[in-house]
Amino acid sequence: MNINIREERPEDYASIFDLIEKAFRNEEYSDHQEQFLVERLRKSGAFVPGLSLVAEVENNLVGHILLTEIEIKTPEGGIKSLALAPVAVLPEFQGKGIGGKLIEAAHESARDLGYQSVILLGHEKYYPRFGYRLADEFGISLPFDVPKENCMAIELQPDALKKVQGEVVYPKEFFE
Repeated sequence: MNINIREERPEDYASIFDLIEKAFRNEEYSDHQEQFLVERLRKSGAFVPGLSLVAEVENNLVGHILLTEIEIKTPEGGIKSLALAPVAVLPEFQGKGIGGKLIEAAHESARDLGYQSVILLGHEKYYPRFGYRLADEFGISLPFDVPKENCMAIELQPDALKKVQGEVVYPKEFFE
C-alpha cells in the first residue's frame, strides 16, 4: 500500500471532518467532538500551517494529524511547545501503520519549523513506541484531572524538556 503524507489543503476540510468523525465514532475514551476541535483550532492563533497533515491512499484521504501551539507555564516564564490532537485514521485503514507514519511526518515537520517538544493526552500503550514518555517524568502536568499514564511528552531536540517544569496551557479552543 502506497501512503502519501502531505499538508492539508482547504479543499480537504470537509473530507477531514468526516474522516475524524468516523475514526472516533466508536472510540470509548472520546467525547466524539474531535472533528469540531480541529475546525476551531484551524481558525485559532495556535494553528501552525504545515503541521496539519493528511495521509492519502490512492488519492483518498485515510488519515489526519494536527499539531498546534501550546505553552508550558514554568516559574521562569512560558515555553513554547506543541499539542498532538488528534491523530485519526479511517477504521478500515487502522492497524496498517498509517497513524505511525503521520506521527513521524508531523514530528519531522515540527523539527524543521524549530519546535522542540510535543505534549499529548492519549493511549498509554500506543505512543511510547514513537518515543513518548510520561509528561510527569519531565515535571510537566496538564490543567485537568486525567490519569498520568495518558499524559505524555516527547523531546524533538535532545534535552529540550530537561529543565522545563510546569503546567501546559492550552488554547481556549480546546475547551469550547
